[in-house]
Amino acid sequence: MNLGLENKVALITGGSRGIGKGIVEKFAEAGCSIAFTFLSSVEKAKVFEDEISQKFGIKIKGFQSNAALFVDSEKLVDDVVKEFGNIDILINNAGITRDNLLMRMTEDQWDEVITTNLKSVFNLSKSAVKYMMKARKGSIINISSIVGLQGNAGQTNYSASKAGVFGFTKSLAKEIGSRNVRVNSISPGFIETEMTGELPENVIEQWKQAIPLKRPGSVADVAGACLFLASDLSGYITGQNITVDGGLHM
Repeated sequence: MNLGLENKVALITGGSRGIGKGIVEKFAEAGCSIAFTFLSSVEKAKVFEDEISQKFGIKIKGFQSNAALFVDSEKLVDDVVKEFGNIDILINNAGITRDNLLMRMTEDQWDEVITTNLKSVFNLSKSAVKYMMKARKGSIINISSIVGLQGNAGQTNYSASKAGVFGFTKSLAKEIGSRNVRVNSISPGFIETEMTGELPENVIEQWKQAIPLKRPGSVADVAGACLFLASDLSGYITGQNITVDGGLHM
């Protein structure tokens, strides 16, 4: 099936590991040109860049950039447009956790999560929207979480940041829909990544039993939802949230 993504340009933040890496691979398979961001290892990012380029034959470039900083985000978007010519798809995936009970949570733990998870969405979207509106086309996909929908003890900072993404998504969708730019969010549930792989087996089993489909999700499950929201198949969908959680939140 032709999804209409060949030769389109996707900017994916936090694209060198976890869910972001899975999104990069899925979009490369669909024929997208890809710009992705990473924070630390230039060497690892280059290896990943070469691997994707050779496997799928698409143009891909990694950019070392901190999505939490507005100046960095603005420069990133300008650099991507200079390198690729435009931006058709923006996927705001960068995020962190700093879990703690509220009574023990420090101001730094609160600020760091809100800045990285929520302000980054503002930073990248504001910078990319001017190009999308001028082109009168585009799709912005914000990665939220079911924790933003239902809360979770020890994650007031993370939950607040991800709940904020929903309000941002709906408001921006109303602002720029007339310019044919769509804005949606995705809320993953329990997804198998490097981070969840460090959890004890009994904790993983408890999660499985709570999920109606009785299994964790994969990064490919989340990436598939992103692919749908970026493609022509979702051309009349904006301001919406899709939960990818095996039925955990209903």
